[in-house]
Amino acid sequence: MIMDKKTAKTVIERLSGVFLDKPALNFSTPYELLVAVILSAQCTDERVNKITEILFKNYNTPEKMLSLSQAELEKYIYSCGLYKSKAEHILSASKDILYKFNGQVPSSLEDLRTLAGVGRKTANVVYSVAFKGNAIAVDTHVFRVSNRIGLSKAQNVLQTEKQLMEILDEKDWSRAHHYLIYLGRSFCKAKNPDCINCPIKELCGKKIKR
Repeated sequence: MIMDKKTAKTVIERLSGVFLDKPALNFSTPYELLVAVILSAQCTDERVNKITEILFKNYNTPEKMLSLSQAELEKYIYSCGLYKSKAEHILSASKDILYKFNGQVPSSLEDLRTLAGVGRKTANVVYSVAFKGNAIAVDTHVFRVSNRIGLSKAQNVLQTEKQLMEILDEKDWSRAHHYLIYLGRSFCKAKNPDCINCPIKELCGKKIKR
């Protein structure tokens, strides 16, 4: 059962006192954020931050990134997994940013989604974090937690995103995404969730089979 809007709002407010409204990825520009989010697919933020700490010292703009060959870029990002496709996507996206968008990461969801390696989730992250737009990025944590606690009842990430947009105030979309990720990592884990210490345990709409 999906919780009511009043309870959903209380959940977000409660989480706001526990978690930060920002991603765990390190970045200083929209371009750095875009690259970091592409690298984060099936990789931990901690690992991505170690990679970008080195990579961004010399290759933190589309122009500088394109000075690398794919093989050279692969050596920098090898440890994050899926490095061949990620390197290809980063270079392709960098080329489009440079030549189609005058060297600037596009600020609209529609344009962001035209970039290589940028799906709905990545576009939503960049749009909401870098450009302060209202969007909810649904990753594995957000999908699991939302459906587990009763913010949504969906079969896939797209349904989850739509249901979250309906139950939450638009101004809360972006920060809710961050709070749910941190909740999923800290308490509402896939295996052995820490329900006893969860900051929203009395608001949770579902009983979890342990």
